[in-house]
Amino acid sequence: MAHRYREGMAQRNRKLAARIAALGFSQAELARQINAKIELLTGKPGNVTDADIRRWLRGETKWPQDRIRLCLEKVLGTSAEDLGFVPRKKRIAPPKEDPVHRRALLTATSGAALAVAAPYAPAHGRLGVNDVRRFHQDYAAILRQDQAVGGSRKVENLAVELASRIQSALAVSSSSTRVRNMLHRLAADVISSAAFAAIDASSPQRARAHLDKALTFAGLSRDSETMYHVWNHLTLTSSQRENHAEAVAGAEVMKRSSIARRDPLHASLGHIRNANGLVRIRHRTEALRALADAERAYARCADEQRPDWIKFFDASEMDALSSFIWSAMGDHRRAEYCLHRTLAAIPKGMARNRALYTAHLALAQARQGDLELACATGRQAHALLPPSSGSRRTAHTLAATRKAIVASGSKSPEVAEWIEESGQWI
Repeated sequence: MAHRYREGMAQRNRKLAARIAALGFSQAELARQINAKIELLTGKPGNVTDADIRRWLRGETKWPQDRIRLCLEKVLGTSAEDLGFVPRKKRIAPPKEDPVHRRALLTATSGAALAVAAPYAPAHGRLGVNDVRRFHQDYAAILRQDQAVGGSRKVENLAVELASRIQSALAVSSSSTRVRNMLHRLAADVISSAAFAAIDASSPQRARAHLDKALTFAGLSRDSETMYHVWNHLTLTSSQRENHAEAVAGAEVMKRSSIARRDPLHASLGHIRNANGLVRIRHRTEALRALADAERAYARCADEQRPDWIKFFDASEMDALSSFIWSAMGDHRRAEYCLHRTLAAIPKGMARNRALYTAHLALAQARQGDLELACATGRQAHALLPPSSGSRRTAHTLAATRKAIVASGSKSPEVAEWIEESGQWI
């Protein structure tokens, strides 16, 4: 019995299984696509089922019928031999297949005259999981650069260019439904990164244009988490445009989404975005309640695999966003406390955020009257910001700090020196 089991496993068509997995097909979808190609070829629907696919995978079918085999090659983009099938040996020296007949079959399945080798290398190719991984590597590099330098036009343009490449690949190549959805999710995430670079550069109109495209990709992906990502940036854009009622409405969408119901981290971010909008329309009680909801949800978070974009929302970011709410309420001492916690815990690679939150710390100190300390902290924030950074949010925060210090009327030499110095780089 054990011998027969090992023999059966040895006969499995592992090449076919690997190709199906690489292209992201389910057995049922592969059967549907083969049948569609058969109908183009013969004028009659094919009758391949997922049970046939399983027989191929088990190695029970060594060499499918001609019309099925040709259509399978077309769908999977490679030869039957490369898919692990073994040709039947009817003669010692079998005649070659009629190239005219083969070209006619291939023309029927593609609508254009193709060479004999065309099924093995389709004109526009077939996208698979490995293509998604390669695109994702470029996306991860853009995220790293954004964290380092902030909202530069280079980061924004790189994200736009990558989203265009993904869109072009989808337009000219075939793919399984699973792979297509993965690429639409990735395109939405990528163009959302372009939007965030524009937000960081204090260009909400550019950000909104990017997010209109991201909404389309997210809708095509049919993925709640991707739609949540886009709404997160739409909420930030509304807040930056001082449309805080719209920001509250966007945060309501976030916190009521299905992903927020499943994952407390997403719920926490939705609640704290909501609190930030509520406090700015002077709904203090509701804002405090939303902040408490955010803290409770965050306390329930488990360490699990999540998308790259939301990894920024850790304990340090929770404290930073909380500081904005306390600052809007006029409790600058509590805001300062939160920002000290943020800067003590922020990851080393996030240079842009470290500069931004150091600038907010300077502002909180200035608003409490600690002017010399605010000047020293503001100088530190400017030094932390990379020369190539396009983070206008940091510059605007330092400008607000300078305005508060100038308004104090202090005649301190240290303060006067900083006011003159900061006027050159704000």
